[in-house]
Amino acid sequence: MTESPNVVSAARRIPAPASRIFAVLADPRRHPEIDGSGMVKCALTTQPVAGVGDVFVMAMHNAEMGDYEMTSQVVEYEPDRTIAWEPVLTAATREEDKDGIGEPAHYRWSYTLTPDGENVTVVTETYDCTDAPAWLQKVVKGGQRWLPTMEVTLQRIEDVTSSTPTPSGDR
Repeated sequence: MTESPNVVSAARRIPAPASRIFAVLADPRRHPEIDGSGMVKCALTTQPVAGVGDVFVMAMHNAEMGDYEMTSQVVEYEPDRTIAWEPVLTAATREEDKDGIGEPAHYRWSYTLTPDGENVTVVTETYDCTDAPAWLQKVVKGGQRWLPTMEVTLQRIEDVTSSTPTPSGDR
């Protein structure tokens, strides 16, 4: 579902308590196993985040940029309900990307967890590039580029947190 031209969201009903899901989202070390984009290599931060203002660093890779690092600052944090962060490029291997190091890109990833019955949670992943530069909005097609990978991420979150398997017909 899309809320505005530069905000996209995907949601999934996951048979797991919000606390279990939130623990995975708040622990950068778990992000490689849930990342649907295939770009997260590993966490360089070894502790879970615990509140607004915390930062975590991820080693990343994609075919266009090669290896790079993103440092994300937590900008929303309500235990078992909401977590959001804003990434900044902090290391790059390609020369043409190095001038962007330290420049905020003004986009945000967030997860909202809504309990939906006993040990069931609706997880909504949102990418918001409303305040991002026009060139970035164009590259990610206002966030539309991320929708397929968001669906994979939500499936992976379910795979690592679910209390009971979801029948394939319910996906």
